[in-house]
Amino acid sequence: MSEAASGLDALPPLREVIAAHGLAASKALGQNFLTDPQLLDRIARAAGDLDGQQVYEVGPGPGGLTRALLRAGARVTAVERDRRCLPALAEIAAAAPCRLDVVEGDALALDEPARLERGVRIVSNLPYNVGTALLVRWLEADPWPPWWASATLMFQREVADRIVARPGSGAYGRLSVLAQWRAETRIALPVHRSAFVPPPKVMSAVVHLVPHAAPEGVGPGRLSAITAAAFGQRRKMLRQSLKSMPHALDALATLGIAAERRPETLMVEEFVALAAALS
Repeated sequence: MSEAASGLDALPPLREVIAAHGLAASKALGQNFLTDPQLLDRIARAAGDLDGQQVYEVGPGPGGLTRALLRAGARVTAVERDRRCLPALAEIAAAAPCRLDVVEGDALALDEPARLERGVRIVSNLPYNVGTALLVRWLEADPWPPWWASATLMFQREVADRIVARPGSGAYGRLSVLAQWRAETRIALPVHRSAFVPPPKVMSAVVHLVPHAAPEGVGPGRLSAITAAAFGQRRKMLRQSLKSMPHALDALATLGIAAERRPETLMVEEFVALAAALS
């Protein structure tokens, strides 16, 4: 056993840490803590071989996933805005010298490309209240391919289903188009609500994303505007939902996309072609 591994193994169980530091999960911060070491190790493995890799973790809380990432051999940069969690994270940093950098602050305000190595792996049990906003920001990174090499992220199951949804399904929408335009997406594992402390009202799932090569001919802003207009009135035909967007109906005709179709029937490639025609 390595010195780092033995140091981590000597840490008290996570439930004891939560009790000792009075870390009741905060609804305002979207917190739900995972405490099962075997499940946490499975999430770390879903990110691939992390030995020697830099990993970026948002919202580590008391550090359950952080421990699993360190056990997998990663070097971890963790950003945490809840000051109550910092002493528990400091204990983990002491048990794994030089492999955990804890940043106090809001991930939405962090200049990640300046702080992290290019090619970092993102692995996080994302706080529910900022998870989608963070993913959209990471998917809209410029230039592309982005500063991150992969993202293995916990979401509410409803959000996870939207990320991987295919055309024709009720979950298919703006997030599906953006995510699948820029990355390979798959659900890596479902997570039952009972695995969390406290248990949330909904199920969760871990999604794994790997960036595609740089998509050409369109930027995320244009694609976002088109999908916002289309899915903002998803029950209406495209000729109705896109009529306020200049030249959109002409572009549909040029591309051979019937204006009578509804947005949930369009393939990601069709949305990208439409955005390129309007760029």
